[in-house]
Amino acid sequence: MTTPPPTAQLSADDARRIALRAQGFLGTPDRRAGVRGVLRHLGAVQLDTISVLARSHELIPYARLGAVGRATVEDAYWNPAPTTGTGPARPHAFEYWSHAACILPIEEWPHFAFRRRAYRARPHWNHDLPDGTYDQVVKQLRTEGPLTATELGGAKKTSEWWDWSGTKVAVERALMYGEVVCVERRGWKRVYDLAERAVPADLLHDTLDDTECLRRLVALAGQSLGVGTRADIADYHRLKGEQVDAVIADSGLVPVTVEGWSKPAWADPAALETTPRGRHRTTLLSPFDSLIWERARTERLFGFTHRLEAYVPKPKRIHGYFAMPVLAGGRLVGRVDPAREGRTLVARQVGLAGPRAVPAVAQALVEAARWVDCTDVRVERVDAPELREPLTRELAHALA
Repeated sequence: MTTPPPTAQLSADDARRIALRAQGFLGTPDRRAGVRGVLRHLGAVQLDTISVLARSHELIPYARLGAVGRATVEDAYWNPAPTTGTGPARPHAFEYWSHAACILPIEEWPHFAFRRRAYRARPHWNHDLPDGTYDQVVKQLRTEGPLTATELGGAKKTSEWWDWSGTKVAVERALMYGEVVCVERRGWKRVYDLAERAVPADLLHDTLDDTECLRRLVALAGQSLGVGTRADIADYHRLKGEQVDAVIADSGLVPVTVEGWSKPAWADPAALETTPRGRHRTTLLSPFDSLIWERARTERLFGFTHRLEAYVPKPKRIHGYFAMPVLAGGRLVGRVDPAREGRTLVARQVGLAGPRAVPAVAQALVEAARWVDCTDVRVERVDAPELREPLTRELAHALA
């Protein structure tokens, strides 16, 4: 692919502020749009089983909107909008494979047709599918209506997390193919339904070709990132580099150069029209937040190395099980590995960029504690021991 001449030259600070605004961390958020507005703005919210302060899909809107009620978050994702007529209620979101397992705006269902087709053409799967099980699962959903994997006959053969039952293999395969969809969770369990019943009729049919799908997803990634390299844009919805190359010239994004970036970049033209200004958010970030999905991009934007260590053996962890970066003033100024003990938020390990980061980290901890109904914050370890006492003092003042 030949990249056309850049339309703008951005400083490193320009790129960082554009990215923060595109991700909803700079400026005043539209609180009337709420959690659903955050989902539409980001285009994808990652799901994960780990729950420390809360599950990641709850932490994402919290980080942008503040202490929105956790029940409100779940309601925004999973409760459909009532209709004025006699038709079924319209869902706001569905789950599918994007950057990873993600909640996606229901309006984007047509644009993942390329991935559903790719799954249907896939020659190899890690789990065997017993004969007849797929048809039986579809028949049961058609007859009985929306069901969890347990209600379909069980999710696992044994207690091992990877040891799926034939029913679970079948329904997940049907979800990947697009014959089945998840537009609701009960607790943490997916509720499966036939796509023909759950997806609004005007969105259901896979009439867009691969090029149209990819063009839309590349444009959405560029809008959600503000500015990014080819690799950044590909990573957002886990596209291949050649897929991005094939459509980026027609996506509406414009080529730019960024100070200190060794690779060409592309930007959302709307992001270049005004200088990003407004209030910076101070908050803990989920390790699965889309602001910091891609490690190389995080280092490029913030000079900050972030790695989730939950799956690293405990003796080899450096920053902790679920270390959450702290965003303040448009910078990543530290990280906290949190836990809960009753109504105490425990900061098992705290890393600080320096003394000036202390007030921001204390503010982020206290706000998070109140959000999850904790009344106290206890610090166990600070990487820079000389900052432990100033942090403890700042926390006591904020909690008073």
